[in-house]
Amino acid sequence: MENKETFIKKLRSSGLRPTRQRIEICRVLYDRKNTFHFTINDLAGILKKKSNQKVSLATIYNTVFAFKKKNYLKEISINTNKSYFDTNVSNHHHFFNESTDQLIDLKNDDVGKVKIKKKIPGKKIKSVEVLVRISN
Repeated sequence: MENKETFIKKLRSSGLRPTRQRIEICRVLYDRKNTFHFTINDLAGILKKKSNQKVSLATIYNTVFAFKKKNYLKEISINTNKSYFDTNVSNHHHFFNESTDQLIDLKNDDVGKVKIKKKIPGKKIKSVEVLVRISN
C-alpha cells in the first residue's frame, strides 16, 4: 500500500501536476494489495463511484498514458479497439476471459518455455508474454 507522498512523486516524475483528482487516480490504482487490470472506462466508473470529486475522462487518459510512458503501468492490447492496463509492470502472462472481459494474471511457472523460431533482422526480442483467451 502506498501513501500520498509516493503518489505525488510518481505524478511529478511522470510530468504531471499532483492535483486532487490525479492523487485519487493513484489511490485507486496503487493503494491495494493485488495488481489491478482495467480499461479507461473501468477506471472512470470506479472513480465515479469512489470519489466525491469529479474526475474528467481527459484527466484519466492523460494520467494513465503518462504512467504508461514512465513504465508505471503496462498496456495489454486485446484487439484493435480494446486495451487493458496493468499495475504489475513485470513480464508476465495473462488469461483473457472473452465471456466476462476479465484479464487474469498467469504465473510464468504456469507456461512452459516458449520457443520463437523467426528472427527479424536488426531486432532483439524484448520479452515474450502469452495471452491465453478463454470463454465459458
